[in-house]
Amino acid sequence: MEKMTTMATLVLAGILAASAAQAEADAGKGRKLAQQYCARCHVVGQFNPHGGIGSTPSFQSMVNYLRDYRERFLSFYARRPHPVHVRVEGLPKWNALPSNATVIRITFEDVEDIAAFAETLKSAGQ
Repeated sequence: MEKMTTMATLVLAGILAASAAQAEADAGKGRKLAQQYCARCHVVGQFNPHGGIGSTPSFQSMVNYLRDYRERFLSFYARRPHPVHVRVEGLPKWNALPSNATVIRITFEDVEDIAAFAETLKSAGQ
């Protein structure tokens, strides 16, 4: 229980830090990161319109149909299945089990950049 509370605190701290720095986020860098890492499971803009995994929501559907999309993008690393294979610098690994996919290593700045890129999909109506 204590480990879950500590992790929840770290995730909340990350979301707050990301929210404060969102104005400085680089959507161009976020696009590149999303294409490099996220497109293996998600449809990401016009990059891979026929890609992704069928049960995985596209970036476009998340930003256009979920009211809490911003919070979701700023905390995706803590949402299943991401904790298994996404490692954010400064956050401890959730458990000792091996990852079921290639591990992705990012920073909180990268999270902010990906969220900023996702925001451009809403603005463009894509």
